[in-house]
Amino acid sequence: MRPATKEVLLWGVIGGLSFLVLAQGYELLAEDPISAAVKAGVAIVVAVGAAVTTRQLQGRL
Repeated sequence: MRPATKEVLLWGVIGGLSFLVLAQGYELLAEDPISAAVKAGVAIVVAVGAAVTTRQLQGRL
């Protein structure tokens, strides 16, 4: 695997896991739990968004 591809995938994973950490913190402070399906769906969207953004900005920053 090319290093650039690995970098994009890792940033996607970091983005998805960061969302899950924030969702967990929300659940600790709020009374209403978030369903697992919603958390998983949004985490996937965030991971893909982070990967696409990383790929688009890779050579510019």
